[in-house]
Parts: sequence; C-alpha cells; structure tokens
Amino acid sequence: MWLVWAILAAVSAALVTVLTKAGLKNVDSSLAFALQSIFIVSITWIVVAWQGTFSQVQQIETRTWVLLSLAGVATTLSTLFSFKALSIGKASYVITVERSSLVIAVILSVLFLKEKVTWQLVVGAVMIIGGAVLIALSAPGK
Repeated sequence: MWLVWAILAAVSAALVTVLTKAGLKNVDSSLAFALQSIFIVSITWIVVAWQGTFSQVQQIETRTWVLLSLAGVATTLSTLFSFKALSIGKASYVITVERSSLVIAVILSVLFLKEKVTWQLVVGAVMIIGGAVLIALSAPGK
C-alpha cells in the first residue's frame, strides 16, 4: 500500500512544480509560498478533523515535537529555495537538481535511521545523481 501513496505523492509533487512555475510569472517566490501555505495548513487541518485524530496532539512526546518542528523548518526552507530557483530557472532543470535530494535522504536514512544499504539502492542513487548532473550541465547558458 505504501507504493500507492508514494506514487500519489510523486504525481502531486509534479503538479506542484508545474503549477508553481506557471504561477510565479509575476509574483515574488516567497509571497507565492506564503499564499500556498494558507491552503496547505487549511487542507491539512481539515484532513486531521475528518480523520478524528486531533485528540492525539496531547499524546505527542517532546522528542517528536522537536523532530516534527525541525522537519517543518526544513520543509519551509526547501520550499522557499525551490520556489526561488523555479522563479529564475526552467522547471525541468530545477526540479531535476532539487530531486537529487532523494540521494541525500537515502544517505541520512542509512546513517540515522539505520536502514539497510542494498546494491539496488546504491545503483539507483548513483543514477539519480548522474541524471541530475547531466541535466544541470546541459542547462541553457552552460
């Protein structure tokens, strides 16, 4: 079932990139993210209310609050950087380089979450980096 959710996330992320790039034509990238954030927060809290999980907030441990807060800061920075890059670069180039973050996430998952390294994981990560470098070097103006 995780694969279905991951595919839905990938499709949604692709839509975010294209719709954001199209919407950044005459809007500051930080303002654009601030506007999107209103919808992100609203929709997310509607889902929490619909699922009936709001009462779980009281049970969240301090360590979890810290980790989720740090992830929120990282999400905000990532999105601000991504929107700025999209505002000045071609979406197909920007997103390819940005998604090389997958390799960083794999490395961090192995180091901190103790996830297993497989040859498929290594080959896939190398291919992602290779593709990102190839596309970045072929960008206009290079």
